[in-house]
Amino acid sequence: MSLFGSKPAATEDRRSATRRPANARGVVCAPGVETACLIVDLSDGGMKVRLDRGAALPREVVVVDVEQAVAYPATVVWQRTNEAGLRQTGAKSLRGLAPARLIGAREAWLRAGGR
Repeated sequence: MSLFGSKPAATEDRRSATRRPANARGVVCAPGVETACLIVDLSDGGMKVRLDRGAALPREVVVVDVEQAVAYPATVVWQRTNEAGLRQTGAKSLRGLAPARLIGAREAWLRAGGR
């Protein structure tokens, strides 16, 4: 950027996968944490969420897409106020039997109105 107000060069997107807008109602779960969120965008390897309130998230969380009944185990990469970027490791269905490590996420999904 020059001193005379020209625009900075566009920064290159470092993501390896294409982001898709999601606009889905979700819940972020972790031991001692359960907060509503909006899943803003989603890719094969990550997602961006907007939290209902600005709570500090632990490093490891599970994000639940309430409508799709899907849990995304994830690592928090960054957090600014009420938004966070997460690296997710794959989608797991919450319908039927859920793995033991996702029982808390399944219960949060049911409390959020999941069917």
